Amino acid sequence: MRGVDTDVASITKSFVNHVQTSLARQASNLDDLGAYQAAALSVRDNLILNWNETQLTYTRKAPKRAYYLSLEFLMGRTLDNALLNLGLKDQYKDGVQKLGFSIEDLLDKERDAALGNGGLGRLAACYLDSSASQELPVWGYGLRYKYGIFQQLISPEGNQLEAPDPWLDNQNPWELPRLDVSYEVRFYGQAERLNDGTPRASWTGGQEVLAVAYDVMIPGCYTKTTNNLRLWESKPKRGFDLNSFNAGNYEGAVESSNSAAAITSVLYPNDHTTFGKELRLKQQYFWTAASLADILRRFRNLGKPITEIPDYIAIQLNDTHPTLAIPELMRILIDEEDLDWDKAWNIVNNTVFYTNHTVLPEALEKWPVPLMEHVLPRHMQIIYDINLFFLQAVEKKFPGDRDRLGRMSLIEEGFPKQVRMAHLACIGSKKVNGVAELHSDLVKTTILKDFVEFEGISKFGNVTNGITPRRWLDQCNPELSDLISKTLKVEKSVWLKNLDKLEEILPFAEDARFRKEWAAIKQRNKERLAHYVQTTLGLTINTHAMFDVQIKRLHEYKRQTLNILGVIHRYLTLKAMSPEARKKVNHRVVFFAGKAAPAYYIAKLTIRLIVNVARILNADPDTKEYLTVYFLPDYSVSVAEVLIPASDISQHISTAGTEASGTSNMKFCLNGGLLVGTVDGANIEIAESVGESNVFFFGHLTPDVEDLRYQHLYHPIPIEEKCPALANVLNKISEGMFGDGGVYEPLLNTIRQIDHYLITDDFDSYIAALAMVDEAYLDKTEWIKKSIRTVAKMGKFSSDRAILEYAESYWNLEAVSIAK
Repeated sequence: MRGVDTDVASITKSFVNHVQTSLARQASNLDDLGAYQAAALSVRDNLILNWNETQLTYTRKAPKRAYYLSLEFLMGRTLDNALLNLGLKDQYKDGVQKLGFSIEDLLDKERDAALGNGGLGRLAACYLDSSASQELPVWGYGLRYKYGIFQQLISPEGNQLEAPDPWLDNQNPWELPRLDVSYEVRFYGQAERLNDGTPRASWTGGQEVLAVAYDVMIPGCYTKTTNNLRLWESKPKRGFDLNSFNAGNYEGAVESSNSAAAITSVLYPNDHTTFGKELRLKQQYFWTAASLADILRRFRNLGKPITEIPDYIAIQLNDTHPTLAIPELMRILIDEEDLDWDKAWNIVNNTVFYTNHTVLPEALEKWPVPLMEHVLPRHMQIIYDINLFFLQAVEKKFPGDRDRLGRMSLIEEGFPKQVRMAHLACIGSKKVNGVAELHSDLVKTTILKDFVEFEGISKFGNVTNGITPRRWLDQCNPELSDLISKTLKVEKSVWLKNLDKLEEILPFAEDARFRKEWAAIKQRNKERLAHYVQTTLGLTINTHAMFDVQIKRLHEYKRQTLNILGVIHRYLTLKAMSPEARKKVNHRVVFFAGKAAPAYYIAKLTIRLIVNVARILNADPDTKEYLTVYFLPDYSVSVAEVLIPASDISQHISTAGTEASGTSNMKFCLNGGLLVGTVDGANIEIAESVGESNVFFFGHLTPDVEDLRYQHLYHPIPIEEKCPALANVLNKISEGMFGDGGVYEPLLNTIRQIDHYLITDDFDSYIAALAMVDEAYLDKTEWIKKSIRTVAKMGKFSSDRAILEYAESYWNLEAVSIAK
């Protein structure tokens, strides 16, 4: 198969051809958006040829494949990533320049795909990149959200406002509609057992919706392997009702269309309403049912017996959202393939794998039994059957232990009863893993302790998360990537796919010339961030100050509240100083970014506090030279790509034992930012790798947390006595220093009363850690050495290492080379 020519002349010819034929425009009258679309379509031509060759190879060789089911895929922008992975960035830069455009301007015209919100979705995106780069036959399955999570706006009062994210307003050149690939998905109706001596049932009636496929190509780095992310869009089986329209019932004419389209309208519909909860359940089943139908269609084309499914298919559940794949696969095997129960369960149990992402009991997904019976009556029958056989096995091993049966049951008693999805994922999977060493240990000793005792420790493992160095170093920090290549005297194609080679830059920490180049790159990254803030918010930043960054979705356990309270404490300390004393203080610029769930009142109050603290501090003539704060709205992968390379420190300050892993901590450290954090999640393994002298730890340890919470409940100490510095900060907020103090009382009361996330216990230690940061930053030479040492020891945290662990230890998957 002849490839696309990639010399500059051929690129310009392809570009102009797409302008004239694909876009039906004239090259002489083309804006940057049109030029971006033409460039993207030209690059896509390369991807399509590689994609076709990859799929042909998989069809011909019939390897075992893995399918990664994730409700989020936070992909970020695609054009720059595709150019870098294809090794065509320089050619396209020259090509579009000859046509009068700047590649940087074109890259800025791409809006991030609104297919995710936080670390769960970005992890999935990194794993797809690594799978293709390591030539593993892995497909992703997700949903094609029309609006994604939401576009975040900030009101004049500092409140988060949510607007639809218009990411699909313009043509999306990166997706291929597969209108010929569609499956019917049923909701509601009746499920009647056949009473023929088999476990089969007939599920009829209700609503039928079509799942239509859209494909997004995932190019590997310096390889022809191009895998696939298949996204499903919901459409009505029968669309416009002409009879209703002609009868004057205009709303009824489109009711079916609107009901179907709602399923893939937004990510995480607000489930605080009955309608939202039902929509969210429909969303999860729609996606898992369509994905399984597609996976099994591909398997059937092999002509193999249905019992060989585990030899050709591995299905990875990214958290509990796709857990309905377990009863759905059972339904297919029993009702459609006519297998007996034990054979069907054996297939499921050897095909499915489950990644747990939380140890917070309140975050473990549950669904009301009445809702499940209403929306998915057949699946509720199957879940009851699974539970019956499972509890019989538990009773046999632990006779008479009724408490254990209650704890392990898939059904949680109450009003209403709830289906425990984490329990279903656990017993239905071949292996279960956590995402950092501490997290995996906590999973085994807390939320899934009973299951470990029942099934044995070998089923439960750990795969520490990773990040792709292609996007999170080469793409977002190209100058640093170039310096590493020049220093190591190796091509990027070598070290970007074998990140352990970074360790070879370690001796250069003692090279003054290398340190000077390193520091200059950090300074230019700060200036790039300052330019971004100037052009988007109209604000000026001191680029010679320390840059302190915390970027995460807003949640109480992630403790953005602790950070902003620490900022206020610093401000009050500065205000109390004499002008002469202030001149000796380390200048600091603090950045926040992240979205709060629309119904999460306390998280939204935290954003309001941050915004209003920034308003006061940034205008105070006494202190603004030494301390400023910025909240950057509408956080995205693209915003992270500007923030992360500019950081001097980053904050990962969750209450110990609450953050499963984190991946932003890895991104910052890979870009030379030092870590300030609690002994939690992957912070621990990062410190083990880079050395504790290069991180700033604080706070209580995981074993202390429950005892401290117990003391808060039964032996509370007044906050003024326990932590006077924090009490002073809270009082200043209540007194109205940052606007109407009464507004913040619900937020402040979470600290003054229960303080579930231990802000009062960790505050003094946190302030002490920040003082250590200030002291260390005074020695600029040693600081740069710490930065270099940190980057050099980050090889372990490549998502290539993580995906290979899944392939070898979980999925039994082998690489498949695509002919050059």
